[in-house]
Amino acid sequence: MADDAEALALARELADEFRAEAAERDRERRLPRAELDRLSASGLLGVTVPRAHGGADVSARTLAEIFRLLATGDASLAQIPQSHFVYVNVLRRQGSPAQREFFFGEVLAGRRFGNAQSEAGTKHVQDIRTRLTPLRDGAGVADGADGADAAGDAGGARAGDAGGTGSYLLSGEKHYSTGALFADWIPVLARAEDEALHVAYVPRDAPGVTVIDDWDGMGQRTTASGTVRLADVVVPADRVVPHHLTFQGPQLHGAVAQLLHAAIDAGIASGALAEAVAFVRTKSRPWFESGYETAAEDPLLIQRFGELAVQVRAAEALLNAAADAVDAASADLTDDSAAEASIAVAAAKVQAAEAAVGTSSALFEVAGTRAALDSLNLNRHWRDARTHTLHDPVRWKVQHIGRYVLSGTRPPRHGLL
Repeated sequence: MADDAEALALARELADEFRAEAAERDRERRLPRAELDRLSASGLLGVTVPRAHGGADVSARTLAEIFRLLATGDASLAQIPQSHFVYVNVLRRQGSPAQREFFFGEVLAGRRFGNAQSEAGTKHVQDIRTRLTPLRDGAGVADGADGADAAGDAGGARAGDAGGTGSYLLSGEKHYSTGALFADWIPVLARAEDEALHVAYVPRDAPGVTVIDDWDGMGQRTTASGTVRLADVVVPADRVVPHHLTFQGPQLHGAVAQLLHAAIDAGIASGALAEAVAFVRTKSRPWFESGYETAAEDPLLIQRFGELAVQVRAAEALLNAAADAVDAASADLTDDSAAEASIAVAAAKVQAAEAAVGTSSALFEVAGTRAALDSLNLNRHWRDARTHTLHDPVRWKVQHIGRYVLSGTRPPRHGLL
């Protein structure tokens, strides 16, 4: 992948390609393995790898547009690599030189990162109970599990990673693990003995790792966002990154992660609007009182489409503004620039969420009764929007925006803003 322009052109091509069977994949819950392999082979998964390591290092503006484009074609497919880019970003900030060299090479070779971060039944989303425990004197290490497994050696272990050098046992259960089923590596959020938060990069097929395809959400049906069980998984220290350090200074971890979620919502809104336009132009009948030959000539429908277009354009404009704020902060990272980026992304996420849910619902209002037929599966847009926008409540984003505007209070550094 050479540059931003090439990445965007490829994203448009893939979005069109993935759109062709998106409704069928959703209806049949046919997991997009072939499509993900196509995405990996395209090189798009490596576009944020730094140039020094052979990547295109595209801007946040370009990355957001890649996700928006993919989501216009298939929102489930677009969501799957979101965590991939988040955990590439973790390595950029906290990975050792050896870890970066190894894992960036994996990414450029088309390897995929999944995720195992959320847990069910805990007090709240940041109550992480998965444990990373040091192995002392080699106790519990299986034969061959010495950090030089078939996936390759990430280079010298870093003293201080989860308590020292050597290996660790990883145990816990994760839910909503989007991408894990299709991953080569599963980044796992876990706490060390001192409660510090780390990310352990674990091979998908490592002994003790079980990925269960038990996702049954009403929307985002083909993300396979199921359960990951970790039973005394041996993890070499050179696969562990001290994620808690990310939040000790100005950071863009949360802003980048949320920017991609906002891009997916904006893409859902755009895709739903485009499908509504096509349906009304070709299938909808005019209301008999309108006096027009076609539904597309109905001034009431014209008015409604104008209103929807404004909502979608507003989401796209705020998404671009947020991405530009992230790029600006990346070039000059301070407490103030990081705060501005987080607030800009929060605003984009609020608008994109409202546009996604609103437009995908209004599709039926403007298209008419026939649009509700299950055989057409137009309801997937609303189901995807309603499901995806539940990731984190926009009401808290509005709170942080209000505090920032009224009193200049910077948003918290918890990684979700």
